Amino acid sequence: MAGKYDALKARLESDEKRLTDELEQLRAGAYPTEERREGSPFGKREEEATESLELERRLALEKQMREQLADVRAALAKFEEGTYGKCEDCGKPIDPERLEALPYAKLCVACKELQAKNAKGRFPPG
Repeated sequence: MAGKYDALKARLESDEKRLTDELEQLRAGAYPTEERREGSPFGKREEEATESLELERRLALEKQMREQLADVRAALAKFEEGTYGKCEDCGKPIDPERLEALPYAKLCVACKELQAKNAKGRFPPG
C-alpha cells in the first residue's frame, strides 16, 4: 500500500502545513486595527458594522479551515494505522479517482451517496 499512495500522502502533508500556516496568519491578523475612517457621516457605527462583518467572515473561514485540517490529519493518521483508502462505513476500497480529487475522503462514493440521501430525508422541506 505504501507506494500506491505516496503522492497522496505527500499532498496531505503539504496541505497540513499550508492550512496550519494559513490559520496562524488568520489568527495573527484577527485583531482590529485602531485606524478610524475619517469623513464618514455614520462614523463609528459604520466602522463597527464593517468590523463585525469582517469578523463573521474570518470566523467562518477559520472554522472551515480547522475542519479541513482535522480531516487532513485524520487521513494522515490512517496511513499510520494502515487503513488509508478504505471506506469508514463499508470497509471497501475508496476509488483512487475519488482519493485523487479528495485525498481525505472518508467514504466511498456509494456510502457517501447513501449518507446524503439519508440526511436529505431527515429534515422537512423548508
